[in-house]
Amino acid sequence: MVIVGAGHYPGAVRYHECEAAIRELVDAADEDALRTFGLSTITRLVRADLLVEAGEDDLDEDAWAALTTAREHIASADATELRAHLNRIDEGILAGGDMDPGLLIVLSALEHWTTYREEQRRGELYELAIRSLEEVDYRVPAALDDFLATPEMAAEYARITESLPA
Repeated sequence: MVIVGAGHYPGAVRYHECEAAIRELVDAADEDALRTFGLSTITRLVRADLLVEAGEDDLDEDAWAALTTAREHIASADATELRAHLNRIDEGILAGGDMDPGLLIVLSALEHWTTYREEQRRGELYELAIRSLEEVDYRVPAALDDFLATPEMAAEYARITESLPA
């Protein structure tokens, strides 16, 4: 059921079809492909431009410092280091349920990557892929009944599927 080839989708592709295809790819990928995919995806999702709208009312100073360090060392930090940064971030959340959407994407992605590094559960990389689609949807809203209609969403879906060869 994997939908392949950016720009070569047979008619409208629904959101749930994209989810199912990504689940299949994650389940079938070997460990090296998963790690490479995960690292490229988390690197994409902790970009500074996603944090432009976030403010001092979202995190305290120590949480911002922990987030900065985690982002700067995402490729080299081990699971223990990442979890320590996430704990500091969690302790410093100031937003009472109304967190900046870009910051929320970054923190959610960081949590999935850290949990994957700790437990090696493929489901965490599936969730990371979904966060990546959500990040594109945040910038360029996609229709659920024709999810790959925008060039940005088609490109991100293609990046995901090409990173996880079947």
